[in-house]
Amino acid sequence: MGSSGASGAAGSAAAVVPEQAGAVHPAPPPEPRVGVAALSLRYQVGAVVALAVVAVAVCAHMGLVFLHVAPSNTLTKQHGAAVDDWVFPEFEQNWKLFAPNPLQQNVSVQVRAEVSAADGGIRTTGWYDLSAEDGRAIDGNPLPSHTQQNELRRAWDFFVASHDSENRPVGLRGALAETYLRRIAVLRLERSGAAGSGDVVERVQYRSRTTNVEPPSWSGEKVSGRPSVRELPWWSVAAETAGARPGAEGGAA
Repeated sequence: MGSSGASGAAGSAAAVVPEQAGAVHPAPPPEPRVGVAALSLRYQVGAVVALAVVAVAVCAHMGLVFLHVAPSNTLTKQHGAAVDDWVFPEFEQNWKLFAPNPLQQNVSVQVRAEVSAADGGIRTTGWYDLSAEDGRAIDGNPLPSHTQQNELRRAWDFFVASHDSENRPVGLRGALAETYLRRIAVLRLERSGAAGSGDVVERVQYRSRTTNVEPPSWSGEKVSGRPSVRELPWWSVAAETAGARPGAEGGAA
């Protein structure tokens, strides 16, 4: 019995090995580097330079947009052309959303054409609702083009601003506004196949239909629900369709 107890005590003592004084333990592995710190020095410098370029570009863009919407000042007077070149057309800003009287009307722009047939006859097409065409192209499109959103709208606003209620130009830009609308009409009618094979669009006519947006019930505001129609005179588009005329240079044979 005494022998067995001594053996057990010796075994337990042998199982516990005391640390030797001055023993060297291996250092724990370093924490893995992540993000930019994991890159080599050359790529770290490149990343810093790229971030600096992006920051400068963002600051410059915000500064130019601010100058565009800010009241006239010394900088805009001296560098207004440069500001406009950067802002238009993709970054245009205006105050209509925050204006005291924001736009409260729906404007539908329509066009029709007089078409000369190959046999010499003349026919008039029905009205093409260009605004509705743009609306269908934008509806459900996560990335509509700037043309679909603004070409027709801005062209019509340009015309209205440069003409009186009798559709007469009131400034030097009136003729330019008319030319712009004529070209849009020819392109849209051609896209829609309004003339048909062998026929040529001779004249176009625009009209607009404006209706007031119904105010909310709590406002107590009363507006007319009757649409207002503005009909323009017929415009010849001979200059715009010259290439499509039989016998014309570059036209159909």
